[in-house]
Amino acid sequence: MAQRTPDREYIPPVQTLQLRYAKRGRMRFASHRDFQRAWERALRRVQVPMAYSAGFTPHPKVSYLGAAPTGAASEAEFLEFSVVHKVDPAELASALDAALPDGLDIVGIVDGQSLSLQASRWRLEFPVSVAQAVTAFEAAESVEVERITKAGRRVIDVRALCSDLELDGQVLEVTVTHAEPTPRPAEVVKALGFEDLPVLATRLAQGEPVPGGVRCPF
Repeated sequence: MAQRTPDREYIPPVQTLQLRYAKRGRMRFASHRDFQRAWERALRRVQVPMAYSAGFTPHPKVSYLGAAPTGAASEAEFLEFSVVHKVDPAELASALDAALPDGLDIVGIVDGQSLSLQASRWRLEFPVSVAQAVTAFEAAESVEVERITKAGRRVIDVRALCSDLELDGQVLEVTVTHAEPTPRPAEVVKALGFEDLPVLATRLAQGEPVPGGVRCPF
């Protein structure tokens, strides 16, 4: 029997880049797999010299970091990827932005920065008044919700992971600390006492928590 060989020669990466992008408009309804396909097409279209993993089924070295759930918009999504030839981050940002579909927009690309994504700042736009619900939530020591996963039921103390709540009319901004698991916007809404309420959720920032919000790495 002939010995199997890898599908491509392994070339070690020489540069690792971090990319921040926004997810706007109708693209917030696209699935994570749809985003992966869109990025893979864009990277091929602009001929990015991607690094691949070793082994018999090599994959592009791309990591999607803390992706927002389907249905949520975002100004601070991140991914990291490696290349086998050095590229100029600014030129690559411009080329990729032109290759991506409307609603996926490059915010910036940096070279070799360590990303510390400890929390997210969310804006939740409600169709009804939530002032009393927010007051009760802030006064509570614990507010738990259940999540059904493939491994069974998980209980999340949403109150323990939410801070710096700011309400302006029917728009709430809140910092959500990343945990295992991290509360989704719909679970924050549920913890406030609203279920199946149409709420527009937008991630404003993702990174290091600071007083009154979250600071993005770039």
